[in-house]
Amino acid sequence: MQIQGIPAIRKELDHISHADLKEICLRLARFKKDNKELLSYLLFDAHDEADYVERVKEDMDDQFEEINRLNYYYIKKSVRKILRNLKKYARYSGVKETEVKLLMHFLVRLKELSPRYTGNPVLVGIYDRQYDLLVKAISALHEDLQFDYRDDLETKAL
Repeated sequence: MQIQGIPAIRKELDHISHADLKEICLRLARFKKDNKELLSYLLFDAHDEADYVERVKEDMDDQFEEINRLNYYYIKKSVRKILRNLKKYARYSGVKETEVKLLMHFLVRLKELSPRYTGNPVLVGIYDRQYDLLVKAISALHEDLQFDYRDDLETKAL
């Protein structure tokens, strides 16, 4: 079976009735958790991006509080899981400013983590890569926003 590309799917969707399209969306949501999460974002959260960012930050804070701090192995696993969720939520949004806000919050929380992330080379690598991605994402924003976020970077000493 050959999988069709986005242009072919887009053309086919133009010919489908509203009721059939609704049924396709519901059927798609049944198959995978990611599909359901994306559909939930598009239906309930896309209209209020600021509230969505705040809820994701709260979820991230909860995950940082639940980290098992017995040794660095568990810390690394938890930090990777948090980062994986962050990337997924940023991808659902598709707004670069949302990605910047979430990455900045992640880096602040990682820097506040006890025991220090600097005690483990893997965590240092994660921090450095995400910092580089943050700087790259900031450079893709509008000039005024770039100035504001670079100023935030300096004040938070990331």
